[in-house]
Amino acid sequence: MTDTGSPEATPSLAVSLGYWQDRPPDEALLTARLADELGYRRLWIGEMATYDAFALATKIADHTTGLHLTVGPLAVAVRDPMLIARGVASVADLSGRAVDVALGTSSPMVVGEWHGRSRERSATRLRESAQAVRSLLDGNKTMFNGETVTTTNYRLRLPPPTSAVAVAAFGRSAVRTAAQYADRMVLNLLTPRSAGVLIDQMRKDAAAVGRTPPAVTAWVPGAVDPDTAALDQVRRGLVGYLAAPGYAEMLTQAGFGDLVTFARSRPHPGELLAAIPADLVRCIGLVGDHETVRAQLASYARAGVDEIAVVPVSTDADPGGRRTLTALRKIKPPAFGA
Repeated sequence: MTDTGSPEATPSLAVSLGYWQDRPPDEALLTARLADELGYRRLWIGEMATYDAFALATKIADHTTGLHLTVGPLAVAVRDPMLIARGVASVADLSGRAVDVALGTSSPMVVGEWHGRSRERSATRLRESAQAVRSLLDGNKTMFNGETVTTTNYRLRLPPPTSAVAVAAFGRSAVRTAAQYADRMVLNLLTPRSAGVLIDQMRKDAAAVGRTPPAVTAWVPGAVDPDTAALDQVRRGLVGYLAAPGYAEMLTQAGFGDLVTFARSRPHPGELLAAIPADLVRCIGLVGDHETVRAQLASYARAGVDEIAVVPVSTDADPGGRRTLTALRKIKPPAFGA
């Protein structure tokens, strides 16, 4: 596993919107304003069940001043390269902001159930989408005819944005795609050990094609000095991952094999939620007191993570995640990595 050396080294901090299911949707705007006020420089705007990501990014740009925005990861089975490139250019032109984009394959529920699309050959579609989106964002009249992606004779009429392209990776093929075509690799909800394994793979893949390895961002939940409500919110966010392929193996390696076995028995979600121990919550994010969070940051740094995109808990006692975002700034001041 990658080890960057100094235990004092820590990744820079960004903010990612949580879209917690038990919170009002417009709290995403509050979190974005708090991130801006507290001096965070990068905001990740994913897309789930509420807002269109491009529309939300444009609204956020109207209400903040200093945030560099990244839209996505966007599901490549749902949005084609032309739609993605035009959306990025639209936000950049209307807001005057630097706007990046992230691509991913998303989940069977989102792609298959919500959108009625097929996830077949999703690894190939991700690889081809990354190439086509890059060409379009560079302002080229793109002629791309892949096995799963085709876009021809379109060129952005808006000014081409100076956008980085990120790829959300977990499986072997997605890691290779990030290494070969992305400016940044995004890892979601991983332990430092698992992140380090994927980063090592990515760096080897980049070296094999003579490419500088992309930067690495890890999305993790954040709750500094959490109360019971905050811990429960993080637990709820983990329920759907416990038996998922890849994640189940990662959690078993981390010492939670009994919980994985229980999850695979398909218990009632309430029973599964109650069974998630605090130790699991702490090993997969920035959760705990100040010293624990410092140690977690150092662990991600040793794994090779360049940036942590923290998803702050948002509860009645801490709406929008103000308390956690403020505490993280004391742990990791802006002067040492925005």
